[in-house]
Amino acid sequence: MTAQRPSGPFREGDRVQLTGPKGRMHTITLREDGELHTHHGVLRHRDLIGLPDGSVVENSSGNEYLALRPLLRDFVMSMPRGAAIVYPKDAAQIVTQADIFPGATVVEAGVGSGALSLSLLRAVGPTGRLVSFERRDDFAEVASANVETFLGELPDSWRIVVGDLQEELGAVFEPGTVDRVVLDMLAPWECIDVVAEVLAPGGVVLCYVATATQLSRVAEYVRGTGLFTEPEASETMVRGWHVEGLAVRPDHRMVAHTGFLITARRLAPGAIPPDVKRRAAKKASYGDEDVELWTPGAVGDREITDKNLRKRVREAQRAAGGARLAASRDADAEGAEAGDPSA
Repeated sequence: MTAQRPSGPFREGDRVQLTGPKGRMHTITLREDGELHTHHGVLRHRDLIGLPDGSVVENSSGNEYLALRPLLRDFVMSMPRGAAIVYPKDAAQIVTQADIFPGATVVEAGVGSGALSLSLLRAVGPTGRLVSFERRDDFAEVASANVETFLGELPDSWRIVVGDLQEELGAVFEPGTVDRVVLDMLAPWECIDVVAEVLAPGGVVLCYVATATQLSRVAEYVRGTGLFTEPEASETMVRGWHVEGLAVRPDHRMVAHTGFLITARRLAPGAIPPDVKRRAAKKASYGDEDVELWTPGAVGDREITDKNLRKRVREAQRAAGGARLAASRDADAEGAEAGDPSA
């Protein structure tokens, strides 16, 4: 089954983003008997069902709301989270820098809340394959529900493996059969050796790390293997602009550093790249104090309590239930049109 984003008139089970008075946004899942209650009045879901995307409706107090299906970036920023997400600006760069293409076989670790998985699934398309590795069952549940909510169903091109990448990767893939590997984890250098085994010659490994110390450790490890091209590192910062008549100026706030990206390509077996001349530096050494700098607390990872995480799992699964309802209704309607007696 190939998951598709819903289009056409709003249906029960659709996610809808409402922009109301003063630009306040609400994201709802449409239900026949559902209502949005705010201090500005009540908006009945049934008033939206059947309207085209981009419609404007009034609530009980006459306040107008613009109704749109959320874009991927909107959904990612508002979806239930078990782990910190990869921001849209970084996901876009990952797709480009790792050269994720339609039909590619891609490995992702870890899956977190599924934000990056959605971008990767779009890029590989229905003919590609994405296998996401995640150590924690609860994070995998949140990610699975978020992907199902946005796409309407779980695509055949995606598989989540719950387990450690170092232990499971070789059991899932034969050597040299993976096109791209994206590592979003605390210590990606621990996985470089097994990644090198499954990557096809010319394949890309990309690591997403939070701190300069992690960036240095990854780069030195990749160089030390002798199996990859010279690693390239970057970060992306996005600054919005206020544009109204002649009042054109940068926004007061911007999305600055969220993480570093570092990429390298797999060399052919036995290939030795030409020497790269660079200024001599002290040999990197890493002791216990350095390792402590890479702990989740030190790099700013948000710890989430078990109670809060269970709540996020329930929220994500409820949203996915709405998506399944919409998909089921579509399947019934298609069956009826085709004359299927079981529809």
